[in-house]
Amino acid sequence: MPAVILQARIDSRRLPGKSLLPLGGKPLILRVMEALNRVPADVRILACTDDSIEAFTPLAAETGFTLFAGPKDDVLERYCLVLRHFNIKQFIRATGDNPFVFADSAAAISAEAGALGADYAGYSSGLPFGAGVEAVSADALFRAETGASAVYEREHVCPYLYGHPELFRLHRPLAPLRWQGSDMRITVDTREDYERAQTLYSELDRLAKTGTVSEEERYRGAVIIDAYRKIFN
Repeated sequence: MPAVILQARIDSRRLPGKSLLPLGGKPLILRVMEALNRVPADVRILACTDDSIEAFTPLAAETGFTLFAGPKDDVLERYCLVLRHFNIKQFIRATGDNPFVFADSAAAISAEAGALGADYAGYSSGLPFGAGVEAVSADALFRAETGASAVYEREHVCPYLYGHPELFRLHRPLAPLRWQGSDMRITVDTREDYERAQTLYSELDRLAKTGTVSEEERYRGAVIIDAYRKIFN
């Protein structure tokens, strides 16, 4: 199985300290890790920055993630350091602003990447904004590390891969119908996003506590989509 590598940092330009903002009574970043714990993986790593270590250490320990600190702005390099340190061959890339990442779609795209021998796999469109992950081979990312020079390519890790289809084996299908909701925004990047996330989390929590859905089902895409549409549409 692949590794799960979650990138996160304490500071945020648009929503300062968002990783530690409470969501259902616990920090947002912990909720992201809880969701990613439902994705099959051999190892789970929280790849953060030096100034995040103190705050993130107990949260990573609580959720079974291993903490690793690397460069703040060169996130591509941060990932490559993680890959070398843990001798990882395949991994799932996730970001710390997505507490409603679809665990089942993440597992599916990772499985497809493995079956196809893809260097990079990710749903090209269809998912709600903030629902997806990327499945990547370490060898491909090491090649990107050498070739990527633009700031955007270093900050966002994977653009060099899908920007060079002649160099890499890409798998970028449309998301299956059951996970489609491109009109929905479930990431947390602004105050408005955060307020929306609080409402959505409360609804999913209610569904789980009343037995309407199981604790595992609350992390599935179709359940999250249904809850979102019930509240906001």
